[in-house]
Amino acid sequence: MKKLLILGAGTAGTMMANRLAPVLDKAEWHITLVDQDEIHYYQPGFLFIPFGIYNRDDVIKPKRDFFPSGVEVIISRIEIIEPNANRVKLKNGKVLNYDLLIIATGSNIHPEETEGLVNGGWRQNIFDFYTPDGAVALSQFLKYWEGGKLVMNIVEMPIKCPVAPLEFVFLADWWFTEQGIRDKVDIEFVTPLSGAFTKPIASKYLGGFLEQKNIRLRADFNTGKVDSSRNKLISWDGKEVDYDLLVIVPTVMGSEVIGRSGMGDDLNYVPTDPHTLESKDYENVFVLGDATDAPTSKAGSVAHFE
Repeated sequence: MKKLLILGAGTAGTMMANRLAPVLDKAEWHITLVDQDEIHYYQPGFLFIPFGIYNRDDVIKPKRDFFPSGVEVIISRIEIIEPNANRVKLKNGKVLNYDLLIIATGSNIHPEETEGLVNGGWRQNIFDFYTPDGAVALSQFLKYWEGGKLVMNIVEMPIKCPVAPLEFVFLADWWFTEQGIRDKVDIEFVTPLSGAFTKPIASKYLGGFLEQKNIRLRADFNTGKVDSSRNKLISWDGKEVDYDLLVIVPTVMGSEVIGRSGMGDDLNYVPTDPHTLESKDYENVFVLGDATDAPTSKAGSVAHFE
């Protein structure tokens, strides 16, 4: 019997299991799905937690609710992928052999990659909203914040859902208006891009929306470090941005197991043929979602079309 192994039960991995299970001959193929966590997080919902639209319970469900019947599910961390041997070693000691491998191990933020980011101000007046803990902590902070300068910063691209930071500042403008303190909050959008967004036409219109909402845009700012003792965001070329509240999208990287396995680039993304989604190095390995280095957004909608 042939073995199909799917690593990661996020959006991409779960969709592949659901698409393949009904069509593969069960007498010929055995499908195994591996993930380290029983809980599914609806990541787009993180954006709404800081403003009290959602709470933590609204964005979590058991992953098993979405798995098709007939698929073997293993909950374990992945120790290493050995593509030359067609096998994967799990943290629980189990070794899984495969004929075909689908890598859908996702991506995560790495604030430790930016000097000074996790020292001093982290989760005090510096927050992310790309994790449930970060979004909840920011929600608690905003309940009692009386105003000041809010800076929304993207450290570097690529990031999950490139439009999310813009959505955040537009929601912030609405929320502070609802709270009656918009005139006490100065909002600045600080990005390494040359404009508000990655695509020229969208960037033009979104930049116009920022101006209409009295949200300042600072483009071409490449974040080098954070000085939380002085509340300053500092670029590689020495430019500084002051903040009272810093909401930041840290460096986003692929799974650490990709790095441990020697299969990724500097950011742990797997080199992938963008036309076939086949690994450029291994013909029986395919890569989906955030795990790939394909030149497209890291978003659930992209995983769907992949």
